Amino acid sequence: MEERLQNILARAGVASRRASAEIIESGAVTVDGLVVREPGARFGAEAVVRVHGRRIASAEQKRTVVLYKPVGVLSTMSDPFGGSTVAELVKTPERLVPIGRLDKDSEGLLLMSNDGALVNELTHPRFEHCKLYHVKVAGRWSEEKLATLRSPLTLDDGYTIRPVPVREIDPPGRDAFVEPNVRWLEFTLSEGRKRQIRKMCSLAHLVVLSLKRVQVGAFRLPSDLQPGEWRDLTLEEISLLRK
Repeated sequence: MEERLQNILARAGVASRRASAEIIESGAVTVDGLVVREPGARFGAEAVVRVHGRRIASAEQKRTVVLYKPVGVLSTMSDPFGGSTVAELVKTPERLVPIGRLDKDSEGLLLMSNDGALVNELTHPRFEHCKLYHVKVAGRWSEEKLATLRSPLTLDDGYTIRPVPVREIDPPGRDAFVEPNVRWLEFTLSEGRKRQIRKMCSLAHLVVLSLKRVQVGAFRLPSDLQPGEWRDLTLEEISLLRK
């Protein structure tokens, strides 16, 4: 049975179908030694497919893990400037890719998988999987600033975001010390522009002291994971993600 080249890449966990199409169009993919630039070209299971010279496994077992990404680590598989990446923390025989972004200065829940269909479901805007973030901010506080954060703000790239649910929450830990002019906020994002929360806080004249992603869809960061630790997701947890 033949299938589209971009689907072959996505199923092997190279990237989402959309991103796989872009990789193919860039000329980075060869099939049986020949460069193929048409994402819709069809090939059978016997075809030898390589991406940037590396052969992809046509029947690689699907695997999805959850990582508690620490601050200072890039959510990419490599960095040309020598920065620390999640590939140094999560080492598996399968080639897993990060699902979505979590910037270097942020921490928390990061999913990694070679399941192209799952990657697509969790990253494509039309599925609108909500993500929860707990953010520690500093600055003179007022209810007007909370109203600003909840409004359809226009970011520095000219894009106007949809209103975001934002609420004030208690500091983590029962005996957490409440510092002057410091607040803990919970953001619920359904689109997620690059560094969106930090830009939103800047527009409200607040400084982000820490930012942690705690939930994707119905799946919450396991409480037993420490920064830098990871584990495989169970079938029940993967099913929860897909709801």
